[in-house]
Parts: sequence; structure tokens; C-alpha cells
Amino acid sequence: MSDPLLLGIDAGQTVTKAALFDLSGQQRGMGSARVPSSSPRPRWVERDMAAVWEATATAIRAALVGVDPSDVAAIGLAGHNDGAYLVDRAGDPVRPGITAVDSRAYSIVDGWQADGVARKALPLTGQSPFAGSPAALYRWLAENEPAHWERTRWVLFCKDWLRLRLTGEVATDPTEASASFTDVHTQAYSDQAIGLYAVPGISDRLPPLLASAAPAGAVTEAAAAATGLRAGTPVVTGAHDVDAAALGMGAVGAGDVSIVMGTFSINQVISDQVRLDHRWQARAFLRPGQWLNMSTSPASSTNLDWFVRTLGSGMSYDEVGQEAVAALAAGDDADPLIFLPFLYGSPLDLGARAAGGFHGMRGWHTRGHLLLALMEGIVFNHRWHLDALRSAFPLAPTARLCGGGAKSQLWSQLLADATGLRLEVTDTDEPGARGAAMLAGIGAGLYESLAAAANQAVRVVSDAVPTAAGTDRMARRWDAYTQLISTLQPLWKPS
Repeated sequence: MSDPLLLGIDAGQTVTKAALFDLSGQQRGMGSARVPSSSPRPRWVERDMAAVWEATATAIRAALVGVDPSDVAAIGLAGHNDGAYLVDRAGDPVRPGITAVDSRAYSIVDGWQADGVARKALPLTGQSPFAGSPAALYRWLAENEPAHWERTRWVLFCKDWLRLRLTGEVATDPTEASASFTDVHTQAYSDQAIGLYAVPGISDRLPPLLASAAPAGAVTEAAAAATGLRAGTPVVTGAHDVDAAALGMGAVGAGDVSIVMGTFSINQVISDQVRLDHRWQARAFLRPGQWLNMSTSPASSTNLDWFVRTLGSGMSYDEVGQEAVAALAAGDDADPLIFLPFLYGSPLDLGARAAGGFHGMRGWHTRGHLLLALMEGIVFNHRWHLDALRSAFPLAPTARLCGGGAKSQLWSQLLADATGLRLEVTDTDEPGARGAAMLAGIGAGLYESLAAAANQAVRVVSDAVPTAAGTDRMARRWDAYTQLISTLQPLWKPS
């Protein structure tokens, strides 16, 4: 047998990735597959659960090309949180899976806000419910699809569905379970939280809780035939993808900050204490007695994807960077162009009512000026979240960064100048998959701890340090950005 390899599976809301890593964290194989979503009705965003599994099997087979399956020592999984993946007693899907961006349960949440349930949820569960929360979706399904709800034996998260297909075993972990039904202080299921949301029969449908790195089964013969893995390969429970990404970037200690510039603006700090606010979610971290405090909104690099898709005429992301750099060099502070990155939602109290767009456009502004303003607007939204966390937690002066911004030196520098944080980029484009693999290594006894795994498997390859000139410029731009939001808020309020 060669040196042991670890397989990490990262199941997002559109793409599932499978990556093989050695114990030093170097990637040795990679596969990915996309799963289309459907919207059969307004606000619905669903995926065929069988297709999610088939895509995962495809990604695993691609990762294993040229690899002896017996070299894979263990497997870990990470996946998107929230949403709903329901299975019956036989472990078969009851209905299509529901993703976290589904908002069919908005009226349930409106009702909870009106009757005080949402207010009571924060001190009990560590967060306020939203339309994609498990509690809201399960309540909606019980009320609107009673036949499906009656058939449901287990309510799972995406990675738990995939592990069920790999091992035949049902479980979840605290990082995922803390989305709705656990006590924020004990990090265990709470009868009080279950009673608060009043989802019929939910206590009998919640899966058992296992630690993220705990052994949770082994690859079955059927799964081995589908994936190319060796039957009997150990599988650990796994974690919410943001926790796995923090581990994969090496952010594992109290005060450590990790930032993801992706579909969502994800800004998170690990703490040893519970501190609650509606501006972030306090969820269980990978260690018992620690929390990952996540301040998030759907307002990050997806805005750039929209721009390139609709206005970019097929331009590459290298061209995006070059045009933005040219605009910055030309100087435009005399006529500040501001972008509000709220095309898909915002962190403001007005939520989805806040609108995105450009303000201050002049006839001499170029596409590069638009791109620079768009990058800055996304950066300022990350600052909003980080400022919220900074008001309650001591943040380390250095943060780990991944996602779209990590691939652009300009974007990383703008974020460093706007937040005052030194930003470090590590040696993988797949921190979620690497974090899942590292959990597998801990479960298999190949790493002693989270810290030991991070020290052995993660390396910093680039950084961005705040500069005096950049910090001054971004402070002026931040003032204009916040003033514009304050001016527009009355227009966004419901009449």
C-alpha cells in the first residue's frame, strides 16, 4: 500500500466536488459534477436527490483515476446547510431535495416574526429563522405536503443524504444540526427548541448526532460499485461546508477569522463563548464547546458573475481584473461611483427589499470603473459583516480568504484595505473538500487534532496587507457607500 490518501467530498448547491489529498494536504485527484436545480413554482428551488448522489459518484470516480482505491484510508463529507432532504424508512427520497435558497416558507417565518417565535429563537438556538431554515421548511412541508411528511422517516442535510448512500447509515453532526433544533449552549437537541417551532412529529425524524470526525459507517458493496471506492473504507460524519472550509484554510482557533467570497458573503469567527445578535448565527463548531459565528448574506461574487453574464460580452475574469486595475490607476475619486451588491439579497434589516445597482454614473466612466465599483461594493458588504462580528468578538489581525476574491490580487487588496485585516490565501482552491478530508484523517487516527491537521496540511501562498493610502481611500469610499444606503432605505420600506 502506498502512502494513505484522504477523500473529501464537498456538496454545494450546484456543484459537487470530490478531491483526494495526501497527509501533507497536497491534492492528488479531483472530480466534479454539476446538479441542475429546478423551480417548478415561484420561490421553489429543488434538486433531484438521486441526481445529487449520481453526480457525487461521478465526481468520486473522476478523483480516483490512476489511484488504487485501497490507498484511500478514509472519507469525509461537507455540504451546504439548511434546506431539506427527506428519506423514508427504506432510505429512499420522499420528494426532491430543497436547497437553502428556496423561499417557499417565507409566510411561516413572517408568522413567527409576528407572534414572537423568531424573537424567542435567537437566545435559545443562536439564530433567527429564515425561509430556508430546516424548521421553516419542515413546518411548511408538514402543512402543505402532509402525505410526503407522513412518509418521512428521517430529515437530512445534503451531506447526510450522500453519506447514507455511501454507508447505509443515518446520522448528522452538531455543525449542521445547530441550524434549528439544538440549544446554542449545550449544542445538543433541545426539547424547548423542538416545541418552539411546533413541527409535527419532528423529534422522531431528527437523525442521531455524531461528532464531525467520528466514524459513521463504511462504504457498502453497492456504493463501491457505483463510485470505484473500496468496500469497507471508513467514512466519518462530516460537517457543514463553512466549518470544513475554515479547517481546510487552517482557521481553527478561537478568534480565527475565515472569509468566503462566493455565492454568499460568508464571514466567520470561532469563539469559546456564546454571544448572540441577529446579525450573525452562532452555530456549533467542529470542537465541542466552541462556536462558529457566521455573518452572511447572498451578496458577494455572484454579483460579478451577473455582470460578466449580462454586460461582459464574454470577457474572461483576467480581463475583468485588468480593466478594474486600469480604472483604479486612472483615479475616479472626484466622481465616486458606488455599487450596492444587493442583486440577490442583503444583510440589512430590510432583507430582500433592499435593491442593488450603480449610483453616480457619468458619461466618462468606463466598464472598468463599473467593475472596480462592483468589487468595492462586494468588499464593503463583507466589511459590514466583519464590523458586526468585531463588535462582539476579538478578531485575530490576520484572516484566511477563499473564493473569487482570493484569485484576484486587486480584490484581496481592496478587502484588506477596507477591513484592516491582513488576508492570507492558502494552497488549495478546494478548502471545503480539504477540510472534509482532514476530518476523515482525524477520524482515522492519522492526525491527532484539528490544530495538528491544520499545521500539517495547510500552507499560506500569498497575502494582502493593508496600506496607508489604500486604507484612507477605502474609508472615504465606505462613508459614501453607507451614506447612500442610509439615503435609500426609506425607498425600500414597504408602503
